[in-house]
Amino acid sequence: MSDQGKVSPARRRGLSDEVADRIREAIFSGVYAPGAQLREVELSVTMDVSRGPVREALRVLEREGLVHCAWHRGTTVTTVSAEDVAELDSLRGALEDLAVRQVITRASDEDLASLAKTAEVMKHVTDAHEMVRLDIAFHDAVFAAAGHQRLADAWDGIRCQVHLFLLTRINLSTDGYLGCIPREHHGLVTALRSRDTETALDLFAAHRRHAVDVVTANADPN
Repeated sequence: MSDQGKVSPARRRGLSDEVADRIREAIFSGVYAPGAQLREVELSVTMDVSRGPVREALRVLEREGLVHCAWHRGTTVTTVSAEDVAELDSLRGALEDLAVRQVITRASDEDLASLAKTAEVMKHVTDAHEMVRLDIAFHDAVFAAAGHQRLADAWDGIRCQVHLFLLTRINLSTDGYLGCIPREHHGLVTALRSRDTETALDLFAAHRRHAVDVVTANADPN
């Protein structure tokens, strides 16, 4: 039998994926802040790999929106612009409104209990970067509980950029952050558990708007 029409064997996960994971984690941990330069040579030495996997990893991260590559500046961690904030907020809002409606009509009590557990863990967090992780994890769980695969896929397409936006938010100001985020998420869970669509939509919108307002108020006007 000829090879024509056969499906090629799947390749194992490559080194470039591992490198991308490590750089992404460094960005999310605050090791590389927005605007930081990412040099292939330095990264290859730090991670003890050749420049090829590093170059491929940076391309992956560029597709995720986490880094920006320019021939005259090299690669830098993405700096979130006012236009980025507006576009992310409008798209996230559209996706999240649908997710909230889906969760209220379709999510099981077990799904909502899982959301409540994530919100509860937030009360004991003392590190802003960890709080951002839990914030993203909470919204991951909301989209998962919606029971809508294409909606979850759409969220997955912007979640890294939302994570970067929230890192921008804490880099600008952490005043009251560790206290307000658990309270906000407790309110979100309460509204979802009550199956109160309008209240839930209003609270999710207020939650998004709070972060956008902090970034807008503290951003460099230049």
